[in-house]
Amino acid sequence: MTDSTQKSKDTHILSMLVANKPGVLVRVALVFARRGFNIDSLVVSASINPKYSRMTITAKGDLATLDQIIKNLNKLVDVLHASEHDPTHSIDHELALIKVKATPASKTAVVKHSKKYHAKIVDVTDNALIIAQSGVTEELDEFENLMRKYGVIEMVRSGKLLMAQGKEAT
Repeated sequence: MTDSTQKSKDTHILSMLVANKPGVLVRVALVFARRGFNIDSLVVSASINPKYSRMTITAKGDLATLDQIIKNLNKLVDVLHASEHDPTHSIDHELALIKVKATPASKTAVVKHSKKYHAKIVDVTDNALIIAQSGVTEELDEFENLMRKYGVIEMVRSGKLLMAQGKEAT
């Protein structure tokens, strides 16, 4: 099994619908911590109903522990639904902002690469460019690695946003 196959096999994306109340995030994070499961990314956003929030959590680890975590999450009072999503039946996207050193010699190349990766230059100064890119994690990783040779000053990524395909509820 290749490293990328193993990496994707051990990476799990959970989607949760939770009450939009103080303290829910802490209780959810504690379920992961008690099982020794590290959260790689966590996105919390409004849902269509303002009483609820959507959580998308990306974590790596074994499936047996994850199954126990999902059972424990579904027992929490403020969790309406928690489940893992099959990547073949869902769409996920991520957003990255990357600040890259900009010299007169490198600006043209960085702009060219940005266009190739469907990234957008959102800020330009004498010594730096800020680039926004959205897409699947692998595309963002590839672009980030390419930008490192020009000098990444700073970077922030949103974590995965996920939605089930078709009429299936996320």
